[in-house]
Amino acid sequence: MTADPRKVRNFSIIAHIDHGKSTIADRLLEATGTIAKRNMKEQILDNMAIERERGITIKSVPVRMDYHAADGQTYVLNLIDTPGHVDFGYEVSRSLAACEGALLVVDSTQGVQAQTLANAYKAVDHDLTVLPVLNKIDLPSARPEEVRREIEDVIGIDASEAVCCSAKEGIGIHEILEQVVARVPAPRGSEDAPLQALIFDAVYDNYRGIVCYVRIVNGAMQRGDAIKMMATGASYAVEEVGVFSPGWTPVEALGVGEVGYFTASIKTLDEARVGDTVTNVARPAEKALPGYQAVKSVVYCGFYPVERDDFPQLRDALEKLKLNDASLTYDPETSTALGFGFRCGFLGLLHMDISRERLEREFDVHLVATAPNVVYRVVKKDGEVVEAHRPGDFPPEGEIREVQEPMIRLTVYTPKDYVGKVMQLCQDKRGVYLNLDYITPERARLVYDLPLAEFIVEFYDKLQSLTRGYASLDYEHIGFRASNLVKVDMLINQEPIDAFSFICHVDDAYHRGHASAMKLKTLIPNQLFEVPIQASIGKKVIVRTNVRALRKDVLAKCYGGDISRKNKLLEKQKKGKERLKQIGKVSIPPEAFLSFLDVNDEEDGR
Repeated sequence: MTADPRKVRNFSIIAHIDHGKSTIADRLLEATGTIAKRNMKEQILDNMAIERERGITIKSVPVRMDYHAADGQTYVLNLIDTPGHVDFGYEVSRSLAACEGALLVVDSTQGVQAQTLANAYKAVDHDLTVLPVLNKIDLPSARPEEVRREIEDVIGIDASEAVCCSAKEGIGIHEILEQVVARVPAPRGSEDAPLQALIFDAVYDNYRGIVCYVRIVNGAMQRGDAIKMMATGASYAVEEVGVFSPGWTPVEALGVGEVGYFTASIKTLDEARVGDTVTNVARPAEKALPGYQAVKSVVYCGFYPVERDDFPQLRDALEKLKLNDASLTYDPETSTALGFGFRCGFLGLLHMDISRERLEREFDVHLVATAPNVVYRVVKKDGEVVEAHRPGDFPPEGEIREVQEPMIRLTVYTPKDYVGKVMQLCQDKRGVYLNLDYITPERARLVYDLPLAEFIVEFYDKLQSLTRGYASLDYEHIGFRASNLVKVDMLINQEPIDAFSFICHVDDAYHRGHASAMKLKTLIPNQLFEVPIQASIGKKVIVRTNVRALRKDVLAKCYGGDISRKNKLLEKQKKGKERLKQIGKVSIPPEAFLSFLDVNDEEDGR
């Protein structure tokens, strides 16, 4: 027996980071009796330890609640808790596509922030009914009336009926539930139409394989149905369907408008892609639901085991992590410095940081992570376009017509006192100014186009330092743009070492090359001959420094005697050093590579 679509309400909670989204979800579960108070704990929908420690949501988690409303009717409320960080924007968009309404939670002490605006626009784009909620009104610094006006002025949403609540104290929770029932529209769809179900998330279970989270748009799904994925064309037999209450609870069938899950012995997440449409084999839908796109990595990083013998363990750990995170990509690669490892692609810096921490915690793998970088497009003179994931992928300088780098459109919200500092930071990072406006007399919004490569290197940390933590940001990828980029090779004793090469803007080449040469000078031990360290662009050397030679005291045995005897010994030593320099090889200890490449090393030369 499926739920009556007229009594179903599907909604999501969207907010900026740390505005109380997960705490409001906790209170809603308590108020509807979905979870008994004795089983309640903070951030109950955040399953991972990392989510709890950092106070962020990484994976979408749906839950079904039965609510007895003031009108005497019982409604089925499906809440889909979404990630808040910009790295997981595609997951958020697919979760919103499964809803008819969204609670826009705004901290009444901080007001509208960058991702408040970004997520609100996403909800409006999906034609959702947006219900503003002012949280943390129990705090002395709360200013609900000001924030109410800010929501109306900045976002353009009527906030006159916005619920004032305190998730911590449980104030205003029933008012939120009544607004969801009254203002969020019931799902539209036809039970008689062919099955169309949107996959908005998927997870791996050791016993069931891939568990697909779906929203039924048209038709119905039940155990034994033969289904087909419209993006991949693969067919399966449904083994189990169920709902989230909040654990996996099997039911007979899922009907129009319902949110639930199904299992069908699907082995990998590549077969159940987020955003794909599920239909019936016997009676397929004519077209897929809109919005599906393949997830693309934007930031790349090398993962290598600290001990080279641990490579198989790292490979197994990445395979298992990939089962729960379809957006992670990895390919094996070899480094002269670090041996065998993997080149991994991520949605952003937070995604990279979370993946690394999960590998170390959940799979007990000790890693060396190289500094993050981006993919460049190199247009050769013969018209061929090459994707360069690392400096070694660059063609020779004479074959390059232009180099294109990925760009982002960056929006920064900051108190007016810090506008000058933020603008200077964006200019230093090669940002192109687009717009500055004051959303309130005290807060400004800056918009810049910025190279992604500049953004991923300490931009956020510097922004928070300059603004004392008051600034917030959001960004979107806007494609590739031609730029004057060069590959800088680091040569040690005239031999280029790939592990130390890097790509940068021509204006930064000397500074970065000098910093790298100085760092290498401290890392490379003295040899029996002088070792030149050079930074070069193609054949042109732009920086040079030397590691001084070890000098044996050949005059120690000369106690007195003629000066010509001493000169003869010194001349003989000099010729020996010249000969050794021609045939000698510089020994670079592994620690030097690790120190230069490790992402945790914060010196300029990394």
